[in-house]
Amino acid sequence: MPDFDKAIPPGGEGKIRLTVRTTGYQGNIHKSARVYTNDPAKSIIRLSVKGFVKVPILVSPPRVRLYGKEGQSLTRIIEVRSELDKPLILTPGHFNLTEKVTYSIEEIEKGKRFQIRFSTTNSSPQSFRGFLKLNTNYPEKPEVTIWIKGRIQKKPEVQRKPEAKT
Repeated sequence: MPDFDKAIPPGGEGKIRLTVRTTGYQGNIHKSARVYTNDPAKSIIRLSVKGFVKVPILVSPPRVRLYGKEGQSLTRIIEVRSELDKPLILTPGHFNLTEKVTYSIEEIEKGKRFQIRFSTTNSSPQSFRGFLKLNTNYPEKPEVTIWIKGRIQKKPEVQRKPEAKT
């Protein structure tokens, strides 16, 4: 959300304040804004803001994408890691893709790192979207939502060349 001085005299100074809402972001972020001026030499100025959003629980990658072709078994693994100095406990919550995807949770480092493995259950052509919600013991982040998107495409049919007559 920008907040700025509306008019700045030639040779004068002004202030522009940018606010970045970081909800839903984790790790490195980069945001930019364009400032339009009536200066013919610099009619557009780009401002950049870089930062690091520290979260109590890091999910990497933050989303699961299961894309492939008919007949393939698709699997993706994500890591859930505690960024606080206290043990993390994950318990399954709501999962709305039970007919299309399975998941398993493995504790890699006690109270610190977990791997979640997602696999398709059906390799027929389809598209799906859904989520897995995990409950945590952190009051700072009582629930983690992992978004899942998938598309299994039909295999292209192989066209045969007609046999040549001799």
